[in-house]
Amino acid sequence: MTDKLSFSEAEWRERLSPEQYHVLREHGTERAFTGAYEANKATGVYMCAGCGAPLFASATKYNSGSGWPSYTAPLEPDAVEELRDASLGMVRTEVRCARCDGHLGHVFPDGPGPDGMRYCINSASLDFKPQD
Repeated sequence: MTDKLSFSEAEWRERLSPEQYHVLREHGTERAFTGAYEANKATGVYMCAGCGAPLFASATKYNSGSGWPSYTAPLEPDAVEELRDASLGMVRTEVRCARCDGHLGHVFPDGPGPDGMRYCINSASLDFKPQD
């Protein structure tokens, strides 16, 4: 991953929509089954909506039934950072963009992939770049 990218809160608010700002900078969550990419089946790469870093490949996306886009693994191991999240009275693992520290969602050990992980990611934290 490249060097960390940092903006002031005013710059983040200017760059992002209110929903993107809430998810990426305030660690919010969009409502289940409302995100733009939950049902997307196109081939391409999912990028961070905050900084444009490539995060997930469509080849690792699957329908988990959770209501959020789910992936079995990040595009590269160092594309995301995982942090302990003890908010809301439970312990989870938060997923952030390694480049801009934007909140993406959470990862759970109940996925179908080889490592058994489910990266449950907010559509608002992503942009999609279709394959040419």
